[in-house]
Amino acid sequence: MTLAKTALQGELQQLHLFRGIAPQRLSSRQCVNQAVFHVNIRASAPLSTSATAGSGTRKASSANQAFGAAECPRWSAESRLSAAVSTSEPSTLLVTPEAGKEQVLRELARIIDPDFGQDIVSCGFVKNLAVDPDAGRVQFTLELTTPACPIKDEFERKAHQYVSQLDWVSQVDVSMTAQPQRPLAPDDGRLGGLKEVSHVIAVSSCKGGVGKSTVAVNLAYTLAQMGAKVGIFDADVYGPSLPTMASPEVRVLVMDPETRTINPTEYEGVKLVSFGFAGQGSAIMRGPMVSGVIQQLLTTANWGKLDYLIVDFPPGTGDIQLTLCQTVQFSAAVIVTTPQKLAFVDVAKGIRMFARMAVPCAAVAENMSFFDGHDGTRYHPFGTGSGDRVQADFGIPHLVRFPILPELSAAGDGGRPLVVSDPASQTAEAFMELGAIVVREVAKLQRAQRNSVRYDEDLKAFAVRLPDAGRPEEFFLHPAVVRRNDTSARSINEWTGERMLRDEDVADDVAPASVQPLGNYAVQISWQDGLNQVAPFELLARLPALDPSLAVAASHL
Repeated sequence: MTLAKTALQGELQQLHLFRGIAPQRLSSRQCVNQAVFHVNIRASAPLSTSATAGSGTRKASSANQAFGAAECPRWSAESRLSAAVSTSEPSTLLVTPEAGKEQVLRELARIIDPDFGQDIVSCGFVKNLAVDPDAGRVQFTLELTTPACPIKDEFERKAHQYVSQLDWVSQVDVSMTAQPQRPLAPDDGRLGGLKEVSHVIAVSSCKGGVGKSTVAVNLAYTLAQMGAKVGIFDADVYGPSLPTMASPEVRVLVMDPETRTINPTEYEGVKLVSFGFAGQGSAIMRGPMVSGVIQQLLTTANWGKLDYLIVDFPPGTGDIQLTLCQTVQFSAAVIVTTPQKLAFVDVAKGIRMFARMAVPCAAVAENMSFFDGHDGTRYHPFGTGSGDRVQADFGIPHLVRFPILPELSAAGDGGRPLVVSDPASQTAEAFMELGAIVVREVAKLQRAQRNSVRYDEDLKAFAVRLPDAGRPEEFFLHPAVVRRNDTSARSINEWTGERMLRDEDVADDVAPASVQPLGNYAVQISWQDGLNQVAPFELLARLPALDPSLAVAASHL
């Protein structure tokens, strides 16, 4: 027996002689035959010891039996020795700071971001990690994409839970923060006061009277309740709604004489700018003049640092809408509609406008969708289907339905949004759902567009890459297959679900004229025969793929 082995066994014998009292740490390394062995004293390990009160006697533990004075196990270069000893005081494992960091990161990697499909370590959310194994302390920062992250509390809870499970950890300090704002890039100096605004969200319907302003205002205050810095810009000169729906103490916009910028008014922590706050007077102006007024109000307002600026679009698809889209880079749009068929026609025009201006649509808000009667029955007085059709035809990923409630309109007329006056209401919960959708979709877009669809002229096939749909490797689709699986109202009866497009109606050699991205969830395919098809990525991911070597031959079948 070597001297090192003798010393180690003697140390264990001394431990067994102590009646339930173990030192907090053994010698960190014992070299036996040029091998390194770690001795871990774990107070939390189950023991097979028992003590009789007053007798001073105890049974030998399994550890004692295994490593008693009479015998010693055979040592090898890869062996690890672990002794479990009863103790009334916490013990500390032998962990270096570097090893401790690795263990903490391994535990945090168990937390998956549901939107990005990656763990929070791979997403780069873990910052400023510091460990002190001797004190059992761990501290780090979770830097999320936005302060309004809807699952930030869940991330914090799981981080505490998983890291605390490490044997040597007794204290976990987690700080929650958000990534530094990414202001809009300057555009020929036109942005002015928008330079410190991270994201601009359009709320549009193209049809008046559907509750667009109600959705815009309540969405803005919902995002503020989620922890974001928010502003609202009312872009309707002819019929501004913001002065009625919010009640700031200062109801007139004032220009700073030194900076020549407009100071927004403020209500309940949200900054407000509207032509209705510009002073009394009629708005009798022609289109070009109105566009200039809107651009001036938007870009000369001193918005400061904002996470989200909600722009309440006026109805239609005219000069004002085009000016807004050309002046500002919108992060996403929320489309407001009602269940009637008539609303769908105008809403479709707005979606196509945003598609041409490269503004992705994050969600459809179907307002006045239903009400629940006293008999427990849900009624749909304006019918059903418009929101579903918008979502299906244009590949918009989310649909949120809002009920018909007198309280919602009464809150708007009273100058205090419903989500502020009654945050626990059913409608406030629906707006919280919409707010979470907007935050998540904008975060996805911020991490860059990864899905791609292009037409390969050589293979005569679509080359598709859809990481967000679980297909990161490039695959190929026959153009005729894509065309035959069109899900628009031209191909499927929207009311009966019956397919009207037959396979023989589509030629095998059909080819696209162009392919353009339509937000983050679809592409718009313009076919050479003049038909335009919206193909959601989810649909493309389900279609049968071609063998690349057979793609050319298949196009001539």
